[in-house]
Amino acid sequence: MCRFLAYKGAPILMDQLLYQPKNSLIHQSYHALERSDPVNGDGFGIGWYVPEISPEPARYLSIKPAWNDMNLRSLAPKTMAGCFFAHVRDANIGAVTELNCHPFQYGPLLLMHNGHIEGFCNIKRKIRSLLRQDIYDWLNGETDTQHFFALFLNCLLTNKKHGFKAEDYKQALYRAIEHLHIITAEIQPGKHFYLNLAITDGSSVLACRYDSNPQVEAPTLYYSSGGYFQCSDGVCRMHRAHNSEKSVLIASEKLTTADQDWHKIPEQHLVIITGNLDVTVIPMHV
Repeated sequence: MCRFLAYKGAPILMDQLLYQPKNSLIHQSYHALERSDPVNGDGFGIGWYVPEISPEPARYLSIKPAWNDMNLRSLAPKTMAGCFFAHVRDANIGAVTELNCHPFQYGPLLLMHNGHIEGFCNIKRKIRSLLRQDIYDWLNGETDTQHFFALFLNCLLTNKKHGFKAEDYKQALYRAIEHLHIITAEIQPGKHFYLNLAITDGSSVLACRYDSNPQVEAPTLYYSSGGYFQCSDGVCRMHRAHNSEKSVLIASEKLTTADQDWHKIPEQHLVIITGNLDVTVIPMHV
């Protein structure tokens, strides 16, 4: 089961999240604490925004284990971003190639996923049949994640081409999940899917913890919010601030042992982070 983190807030060096915390994402790539198989060594990816240059994110993808990538180790302490996604992969669908590494990108959008669509090979053709031509042509990987992203994009772009708000992403996400419910019920009743995923355009961030079968516990997902995240002398905390500074973290696992900094996202709930860093956690009505 993959692990990921999303950050939105005051610009921060990636090293402060990828390497320095006790349970950093790199630590989770070889010793995840909240899953039965602790290793996520089938590649990794990071995506980050430099809005003064382009609305589209930069990405660095690799099929190496994250713990063994010298380039990432060199880049992280020297790369600062106010919004970035990072993901370490445990491949269950699709070969270990860069085309299958998260986060996936479409224009200014990034999406990454920690979850699984049961029986994906049985419904893959049906999902593809729903896609408009330009999204079908964009789809170049094998994963259930990228196919769900394509379904999401299909719902998002049906009636609107640009100027998207967080509400547009929420409605497109709900419609994509509804489509997945219908397809699953039609082709393979009894199968379920779980979607811990995050989506961003560099301004808004949405993340959900969702399982189509409420009797099955979805993988963990947490958020932490405050003024700024900082590591000093080996101690990492989300600090409170007395000014307008805000930062929000979403992670598959708590990065630190400061439990008071972390809130477990309930199952079937959606986290919405607006461009001004307001955080809302709402039940998903799908």
